[in-house]
Amino acid sequence: MKISFHGAARTVTGSKHLLTLSSGKTLLLDCGMFQGMGSLTDELNRDFGFDPASVDYMIL
Repeated sequence: MKISFHGAARTVTGSKHLLTLSSGKTLLLDCGMFQGMGSLTDELNRDFGFDPASVDYMIL
């Protein structure tokens, strides 16, 4: 199993934890969005750090 962490660096919002299982399936734990106003927030919320279409399961 491989765990990768996306988002929530230097902030308290936007956390995403992607697990890649030995079977090759992927599981996303949480799908936090950055909060705030302006173009920076929009930009941060567009970049997931991984391809969202590749996620097999998600737990919110």
